[in-house]
Amino acid sequence: MQDLIDTLISPQFLATILAAVSVFATILAVVMPILARDQMNQRMRVMALERDALRSKRLAELNKERAGQGRLRQAPKGFMQQIVDKLNLRAQFDSEELRNKLKMAGLRGQAPLVAYMFFRVAAPPLAFIVTLLYLFFVAEIEASSNMKLLYSVLAAGAGYYLPNVFIENLTQKRQQAIKIAFPEALDMLLICVQSGMSVEASFGKVAKEISNQCVELGEELSLTTAELSYLPDRRQAFENLAKRTNLPSVKAVTTALVQAERYGTPVSQALRVMAKENRDMRMADAEKKAAALPPKLTVPMIVFFLPVLFVVILGPAAITFWKMQ
Repeated sequence: MQDLIDTLISPQFLATILAAVSVFATILAVVMPILARDQMNQRMRVMALERDALRSKRLAELNKERAGQGRLRQAPKGFMQQIVDKLNLRAQFDSEELRNKLKMAGLRGQAPLVAYMFFRVAAPPLAFIVTLLYLFFVAEIEASSNMKLLYSVLAAGAGYYLPNVFIENLTQKRQQAIKIAFPEALDMLLICVQSGMSVEASFGKVAKEISNQCVELGEELSLTTAELSYLPDRRQAFENLAKRTNLPSVKAVTTALVQAERYGTPVSQALRVMAKENRDMRMADAEKKAAALPPKLTVPMIVFFLPVLFVVILGPAAITFWKMQ
């Protein structure tokens, strides 16, 4: 045991150990950069394969969606299409403004366009005939024939604007749904961008996640993802998103994204600011609605609550007074 201890503490053994450690450190210092370079190349190859796989998957999904949309958006060949072609309604109604209006309502393709043009022409005579039959044969209204005819003409005039009213209602409902879910979508988009995902991948991920909450917003983000992948100018994709939604909050975000793309500013910083502003705007809207509630409740309270309250309070006293007499 003493001989082993003497060997371990001998200067020759310690010098040998130090020399071995030095040689190992030298070899490690020379070999480590080579190993690191090999790992980096391998990682880059893996990422390239993964990118190619994602690109192939995206192309397959887009081709499938395009094929499905092609089946769904075929030019209608029915009665409406024949009427539109015979009357040449496209020359009168078809315009870029009308197409944008239908897109804001979530109606894309040729079928909604043809249906809109058909009902712009068919709704007035249909409303006139239905109102005329109702007034003369169904309703027992004491009015002259001229007045009934006048009412029918007024109904025809209202029928001319009925398709526009229908489109406006669809647009407002769609915008309201997008406006409610947009702050959450911005938060998820910010998280995706900060995690290192590209803008296209972030939009695609958020579109899938937000579709469970708001189908309309998921559809718009999916279209933006496709446009970011295939349009030559990314700015056009963001502008199309703002045009389809026609919401001030979405326009502000798309403007910030366009400026970030143009001037090279961090996208995450712009998204963080816009997400906070959208949350504040939603809270301000909720406070505005809460502040407007008392004036709106004044008339229902006067009409429905106060008479019942007076009956409950004064009813027993009135009954007692009648019994005393």
